[in-house]
Amino acid sequence: MLDIDFKEIITVSMVLFAVIDIVGSIPIIVNLRAKVGHIESEKASIVAGMIMIVFLFVGEGLLNLIGIDVHSFAVAGSFVLFFLALEMILGIRIYRDEEPGSASIVPLAFPLIAGAGTMTTLLSLRSQFHTINIIIAILLNIILVYVVLKSSKKIENLLGENGLGVVRKTFGVILLAIAVKLFAANVKGLFV
Repeated sequence: MLDIDFKEIITVSMVLFAVIDIVGSIPIIVNLRAKVGHIESEKASIVAGMIMIVFLFVGEGLLNLIGIDVHSFAVAGSFVLFFLALEMILGIRIYRDEEPGSASIVPLAFPLIAGAGTMTTLLSLRSQFHTINIIIAILLNIILVYVVLKSSKKIENLLGENGLGVVRKTFGVILLAIAVKLFAANVKGLFV
């Protein structure tokens, strides 16, 4: 029986939305479009979705192969989320990427949409939520990513620089609270 739970789907969708931060990435997307021209929204969205779903299933096996349990990974993930949230709230850059040569797959699909923070979050979420709900949340987020990529110029004009800043900081605070909850839920499992 499928354990579809709409509350879980909404929760996971919000977590992924905050981690992917596609709205907060609009300035980066606009900058990439200026550098490389046309961005293939469909290609970037599909590749990012495939990366996330594959990692959701293969990630835990990979961890077991190298001898790391899900609780340890979830605690590590909570630290990654914590630092991502600090970046969003304080407007600083802790992790820096090299300048891209092309945009649709690298750096847009990976690592901007399906990056290290997203991968860590997926495995961390898997320790708390049913897989089917996570997959549905991934698909919902990929649809949203596609819509945002397609209409990034319109959104940029609508929100303006200040509006984008407010959205980014709001989701940063939400992500910070999620990081604390994830840490608290999994830290006990380290000492069992």
